[in-house]
Amino acid sequence: MEWDWNFAWEITPTLLEGLKITILATAFGASLAAIIGLLFAILRMTAPRPVAKLTGFVVEFIRGTPLLVQLYFIFFVLPDIGIRLPALLAGVIGLGLHYGTYAAEVYRAGIENVPRGQWEAAKATNLTARQTWIHIVLPQALPPMIPALANYLIAIFKETPLLSAITILELMNQAKSVANNSYRYIEPMTMVGIFFLIMSLISLLFLRWLEERYAHLEQR
Repeated sequence: MEWDWNFAWEITPTLLEGLKITILATAFGASLAAIIGLLFAILRMTAPRPVAKLTGFVVEFIRGTPLLVQLYFIFFVLPDIGIRLPALLAGVIGLGLHYGTYAAEVYRAGIENVPRGQWEAAKATNLTARQTWIHIVLPQALPPMIPALANYLIAIFKETPLLSAITILELMNQAKSVANNSYRYIEPMTMVGIFFLIMSLISLLFLRWLEERYAHLEQR
């Protein structure tokens, strides 16, 4: 089967619609993962022992089960107990929870690398816990975390095809639909690969810029 440029241009708008959903799911999923990861890390490090142990169990449980199972549970099982979520929201929550547990370990490692003297200095100057975290700890802990967090951002982007299992018409699902209807697979699947490659490269360039920017600020 030869490449058909006319067919490729014809299906481009449909694939771009799917790409838009993929980008939205990635952006919101990554944002949620960043927030949940930080929350998990702080709870495990500062909460009372029972809460810290429970948080640790939740983190390990989520990390130990496949993302696809979690997506099915959120979208198909929760309605049985009265919790119905739109497909995209369910997908974002699934991605955010799953990768938030991985981000938590990155946060924890970064926070633990902040010298103990910084904590003691903050306490000696009567800074509140909130001020200590926002103005002392996180600004020092964040720059070394960026490469690892960037890897998880790209991983979230590459995992979005799993969202097709819960009826989300993201990029891969749109391509499969086009291919199944036309019986032509070379154009849609090749274009999906190109779109994923381009977005991954753009993400890498942005995150490299961000890493250099934070490194520059840290040196100052």
